[in-house]
Amino acid sequence: MIRQTMDEAVCYEQLHDSLHEGGKLFYAGKLLQRATKLFPHHTALIYKNRCITYAELYARACSFTQMLKDMGIKQKDRVLICFENSPEFYIAYYGAWQAGAVVAPVNTFLKEKELGHIVEDAQPTFIITSSDRADQFQPFGIQILTESDIESAMINSGSIEVPELDPDEMCALLYTSGTTGVPKGVMLSSRNIMTNIIQGIARLQLGFRERVFGVLPLFHVFAQNACVWSSTFIGATVILIPKIDRRLILEGLKQKPTGFIGVPALYGLLCMLKTAPIKTVKYFISGGDAMPNKIRCYFELLYRRKICNGYGLTETSPLLAFDFDDIAHPTNSIGKPAIGVEIQIRDDNGNQVAQGHVGELWVKGDNIMLGYYNAPEQTEKVLQDGWFNTGDKVYQEPNGKLIISGRTKDLIIHKGINIYPQEIENVIMSDPNVIRVGVIGQQDDQHGEVPIAYVQLRTEQSGIEEKLRKVCVHHLAPYKVPKQFVCSVDELPMTATGKVDKKVLRKQLPGKQ
Repeated sequence: MIRQTMDEAVCYEQLHDSLHEGGKLFYAGKLLQRATKLFPHHTALIYKNRCITYAELYARACSFTQMLKDMGIKQKDRVLICFENSPEFYIAYYGAWQAGAVVAPVNTFLKEKELGHIVEDAQPTFIITSSDRADQFQPFGIQILTESDIESAMINSGSIEVPELDPDEMCALLYTSGTTGVPKGVMLSSRNIMTNIIQGIARLQLGFRERVFGVLPLFHVFAQNACVWSSTFIGATVILIPKIDRRLILEGLKQKPTGFIGVPALYGLLCMLKTAPIKTVKYFISGGDAMPNKIRCYFELLYRRKICNGYGLTETSPLLAFDFDDIAHPTNSIGKPAIGVEIQIRDDNGNQVAQGHVGELWVKGDNIMLGYYNAPEQTEKVLQDGWFNTGDKVYQEPNGKLIISGRTKDLIIHKGINIYPQEIENVIMSDPNVIRVGVIGQQDDQHGEVPIAYVQLRTEQSGIEEKLRKVCVHHLAPYKVPKQFVCSVDELPMTATGKVDKKVLRKQLPGKQ
């Protein structure tokens, strides 16, 4: 673990002061330009054993910025970016930002129909994607640029003039995974992004010698913060892995990362590998989903290392809290809120609850989104007087740490009693033959809702349903025991960031909730 060398609040204040130029907050589109001035010869990216310095990355981004300008791009235009993890993602991203455009990275796993909603909503001027995906975007009638266009841009040996945009204007449009419906466009400003960068750096006390393992897809806000924004701010190196693949991960680990960010499923993969070369890693941070006890405990037994729980949402840029203390905590502990984040825990009537009581987490701070794009009614539901409703149920311990109980949308209400699926999932995951679990509520005429467990097994096993039922009966109150266990070796539906997709599971239930 990293030894804390400076008080987090002091570090935050020093970083905050450095973000202002001439009394104005730094525009996020200047991050790469700033890094090149400070760390021109530092390695920005290691990709397939090729090292790319900040000076080289900036030169290529400037060339692409000029190409976009020559093609008529204007400030505030939206630019869709769809690449697997690659240097082209960075060039497209910073190339568009340096032209004053709004970047809108999209999920590389989406199909044409799903992409159609995003294109219609964002109304982009350009779509920048890999040539093997270009056909998906052809029907939309938007100008498409690919890696060959990026390559053809004349290398700019100098710098370009980056426009001075208002720090509170939208500069990034990030679409949520759509687990509760169609994807919503989250509008982030430079203030949101730059604030969250320094909140994370202050908590971790990061320096320019960091080597971040970049295997999570860059279209996701967690990876963008760690591998695109924060790493560029401190001049760190990103070991860029094209996709989550065992061989590619093992190859990348040979580059000796110091920081590893992942979702629980990725740590589960490291557990399956058993002897992954991770000795150089100083910190492991997990986010994106609840960490099962089994994965956390097995990882600690195998590697003698702690996984630090992080917590946040796309709407919060994303970091809100994470547990970085060098002691073991329950997997549902997400640590203390980041510096600059105010919290309130409220009941269903909007009143703050007493410490130790479960309620809905509301947060406030400069990292909170501007709102949802083209969706004022959706925005009003979650943003009130600067306070954002996370939709998560939590309680706070006397030491200030937050304990998460589950998502409000996942909450199962049985005869008026709240059931949190995460608790049931953790119990079921204790079985060695279980890989993944998704617990959802099914409407019941007598009881309101009853829990149903969808379970992915390693191997077929006779009598597994009854075995899991007995485990639940032993560890859980009777009303929490799933009414039905749907067990199979077939993969459960997953989101792009490794969560069990409960929206899909609900559609499989009678009545389609």
